[in-house]
Amino acid sequence: MSGRGSLFTTFAVAAAALLVLATGRAAMSSDSGTAAVPVGALATTAGCGKTPTLRSGTQSIQTSGKNRSFILRLPDNYQNNTPYRLIFGFHWRGGTATDVDSGGTSGYPWSFYGLRQLSNNGAIFVAPQGFNNGWANTNGEDVTFVDDMIRLVESDLCVDTSQRFATGFSYGGGMSFSLACSRATVFRAVAVFSGAQLSGCSGGTQPIAYMGLHGIGDTVLNISQGRSLRDRFVRNNGCTAQNPPEPSSGSRSHIVTTYSGCRDGYPVVWAAYDNGHTPAPVDGTYTDSGVSTWTKAEVWKFFSQFGSTSSPSPQPGGCTATMETVNSWSGGFQSTVTVRAGSSPVNGWTVGWTWPGGQTISSLWNGIRSGSGAGVTVRNEAYNGSIAPGGTTTFGFTANGTAATPTLSCDAGASTAADRPA
Repeated sequence: MSGRGSLFTTFAVAAAALLVLATGRAAMSSDSGTAAVPVGALATTAGCGKTPTLRSGTQSIQTSGKNRSFILRLPDNYQNNTPYRLIFGFHWRGGTATDVDSGGTSGYPWSFYGLRQLSNNGAIFVAPQGFNNGWANTNGEDVTFVDDMIRLVESDLCVDTSQRFATGFSYGGGMSFSLACSRATVFRAVAVFSGAQLSGCSGGTQPIAYMGLHGIGDTVLNISQGRSLRDRFVRNNGCTAQNPPEPSSGSRSHIVTTYSGCRDGYPVVWAAYDNGHTPAPVDGTYTDSGVSTWTKAEVWKFFSQFGSTSSPSPQPGGCTATMETVNSWSGGFQSTVTVRAGSSPVNGWTVGWTWPGGQTISSLWNGIRSGSGAGVTVRNEAYNGSIAPGGTTTFGFTANGTAATPTLSCDAGASTAADRPA
């Protein structure tokens, strides 16, 4: 950490020395939390009211044709009729899901970057395990992994779909930023510790509540990279552009700035501190410690400000759609479109978009295409028209031209393939 702090010991270095992340963890003091939203909140999942089959611990899942794992933590007093927040915590390069879940050497007080204790049994937590202990997100497979985990968890457990959050440190921060870009209508907010654009940014044009935290003395991922991530959502969220104040070197302090002028419900917060590559800086020192760091409380304050009704999630009966480029080559590309239901079941859906630069679809699967020219319309097949509340389905295609991710429309309630004449 460039001589500043030793708790988060340098563990691994990526090619170009961009991805050196910490391995240690620290304890933190107890804080009061906020309970889960009450029964009857907006946008609950199919798991509400069910006797759960999922339990706290390591889970396995098939995604993109591969076996992957994640650690699930339910509240101690889980109630199947209470819609809970769902919080994802992503590990750093060389770290593991176990590190995030356990809190490392300091145990429970630093579990999930301190948020698990602060939630006071008011949230469900997920710690995914990255390939090779990182988040390269090759061909979008890590984003698809997240989609599949959400689908699995929410089909079995009671989640408020307007209260999904993601956070992570370094490479895990880059993964959280990638979700902010590609899943802005799925997640309510993200908090990025010492991040950079390491896991891609498919889409990246929609608003999402965004918090960035970064050390001015970070020699692993320079603070300029964190500022760049922040500024994307300053623009997307309609905030007033500014150069927020940052502490001077030697001050051993931090400054938290809330941007002004942002769209209602889409704040941007920037926290800069005089320390190095760590998620747990301590004022007055160049050490890092979860016992006395201020970051955990700031992130929890940022996440917990959002009520169930303040979500940009689709309204009851509606749907949203997002497109992600999963492969590209000279003269062509492959994309996946995810269709997500709102808080009510969807029985038939239609997705539409307009190509910006003469692209043409050469093949399409799991949907029925119509239209010609720049305008494209895709309707469901007979087998994937029904989507449970908060659930998803996907279709894919290959296309000619330069890869693009245009804005998509989604209409629920269109006739299914089985209802239309041959």
